[in-house]
Amino acid sequence: MIEARILPALHARLAAALAPPTVPLVPLVADGRRVGELTEARARRLAAFGDVFAFDGSGLTFVPALADVGSRTRAMEDVARTLAAEGALTAWRGEDYDAVAFRIERAAARYFGLRTSAVHVNGLVDDGGVAMWVARRSAQKAIDPGMLDNLVGGGIAAGAGVAETLVKEAWEEAGIDAALARTARSAGTLHVRRVQPDGLQHETIHVHDLWLAPDFVPANQDGEAVEHRLVPLDAMAALLANADGPDVMTADATLVAVDALLRLGAIDAEEALYPWLSDLCGRGR
Repeated sequence: MIEARILPALHARLAAALAPPTVPLVPLVADGRRVGELTEARARRLAAFGDVFAFDGSGLTFVPALADVGSRTRAMEDVARTLAAEGALTAWRGEDYDAVAFRIERAAARYFGLRTSAVHVNGLVDDGGVAMWVARRSAQKAIDPGMLDNLVGGGIAAGAGVAETLVKEAWEEAGIDAALARTARSAGTLHVRRVQPDGLQHETIHVHDLWLAPDFVPANQDGEAVEHRLVPLDAMAALLANADGPDVMTADATLVAVDALLRLGAIDAEEALYPWLSDLCGRGR
C-alpha cells in the first residue's frame, strides 16, 4: 500500500501538470464542427494563410475552395512545412495524424490543438509482490526528452488502430513480440487536455495492462528508450510525485500509472485524496 504522506505531493504535481487551459482558445472548424483549438496568437498567424483559412476573430475555418479531406490535407501539408521552417513545431516525424476533416503531420497536431489518440501499456510483474516497468525516453525525443515513461506508449497514426499500434509500439519500445503484446488487457481510456509550449495537448489514451514474467527484461528496438527499471508498486507513488530532478515521469504517463495504482488497490480508498485521484482518472464518475 502506498504511504499516505506521499499523496499530497502527488496531488500537487498532477494538479499543476494536468491543469486544464486557462487562456482563451480559438476553435478550428471544419464541416460545421470543432476539430481543433488554438491560442489567439497561433490563430492570427494562420490567418495569414489566406488561401487556406478564414479568421473572423472568434473562429478559424477553411476557405470554401477546401471542401474535402484531400484538398485540406494537401493545404495543411504546406502550412505545416512553413510552420516547421519557422521553428514553430517540434521535430518533423514523417507520420500523419487523422483529424477526421483532414490529415496532418504529427509534429503539427498540438499547434492546431487537434484531438489525438495514443496507446499506453503498464508493464506489470507479480513475483511475490507487484512491480511496474518504467522506461526512460531518449534525450533525442521531440517531446519530453529524457523523462521517465510507461513501458510502452505511442500515438495512433492515421489509418492505424489501437490493437495494431499496441503491437507495433510494444516491439519497438520494449522488444515484446506480437503474441505476448496481444495478451495485454484493456483498462479503459484516460483524457488529457492541457496547454503546452507547442500548443494544446488534447489526447485520449487507451490504457492497457500487460502482465510479464519475472524474468522478462525489456529490450528497446528503435533507440527511443535508453533505460528500464522495475519499480515495486508501493514505491511508484514517490517516483510519480517527483516534480523536478532526473527522475520525473511525463504527465500523461504519470496519469496512466496512477490509474493503475488505483485499479490494483495500491492506494487506500479511505485516503482523503483518493476521490480526487479517482475523479482525475475518470473513475469517480
